[in-house]
Amino acid sequence: MAKNRLGRGLSAILDDVEDAYRQDIESDVSVVREIPLDEIVPNQFQPRKRFDEEALHELSGSMRQHGQLQPIVVIQKDDGYMIIAGERRYRAAKMAGFDTIKAVVADYAHEKLRELALIENIQRENLSALELAHSYRELLDEYQITQEELSNIIHKSRSQITNTLRLLQLTPHTQKLLEEQKLTAGHAKILVGLDPDSEKLLADTIAGQKLSVRDSEALVKSLKKQETPVSAERSPLSATEKSPEGLHEISEKLASFGFHVKQNRNKITLTFTEDGQIKAFLSLLSSD
Repeated sequence: MAKNRLGRGLSAILDDVEDAYRQDIESDVSVVREIPLDEIVPNQFQPRKRFDEEALHELSGSMRQHGQLQPIVVIQKDDGYMIIAGERRYRAAKMAGFDTIKAVVADYAHEKLRELALIENIQRENLSALELAHSYRELLDEYQITQEELSNIIHKSRSQITNTLRLLQLTPHTQKLLEEQKLTAGHAKILVGLDPDSEKLLADTIAGQKLSVRDSEALVKSLKKQETPVSAERSPLSATEKSPEGLHEISEKLASFGFHVKQNRNKITLTFTEDGQIKAFLSLLSSD
């Protein structure tokens, strides 16, 4: 299938957004209009799903005190306008009680709008890690470009793009914790590659115990390592030295979580080598 080539898309659009603020405005003040807020709608292709309410209130207060310092960029749509850059300013202006907002009316083809919304947000780093991952994936799929090509276009390292995309491999449960900011991107990235059950257990443990990334890494490392099965750690029991019923199963379960376990008749010994292991063990004890 032929590539949907970017043409003057991605790289040019990065300049277009800045030009709308700089070159055009400097050369022709008339390009900036006062447009009623009720005539403007958000961009349907906007990848940002969550807006920081506290940051919006701060911006709103600044706009009430100092006015709007930078116009938003819109295009004409039906009987009104649609935002292609500056939705935070638009929301803050509404919050501040403005009736109108300063805007530059740009001329972009409809098929460029989704691309522009994605790039404008990526370039301004306004997206959460998960939203950024979805934006990268959409651009790669839409234009069938490589990660290396995307890296050159948006001026992000290839490794950064690759690591961010890995978040999409997480289960919906873990992605939800990430969206709710119960996990950071640093926590989430170290969970990639685990089986779904282990991922959920560790994600809930990290979120519930508020483990640091360092402790979380130790916990994941311990789980993956599982150096020696519990059966190899203890001496075989004779028929007359059988352990109490269920004790062996407990040992096996603990070992499956990566703990260093030794069993001797009716005694289980756990050896912790990392603080994260202790926190994880306490979390298991307190879990339902």
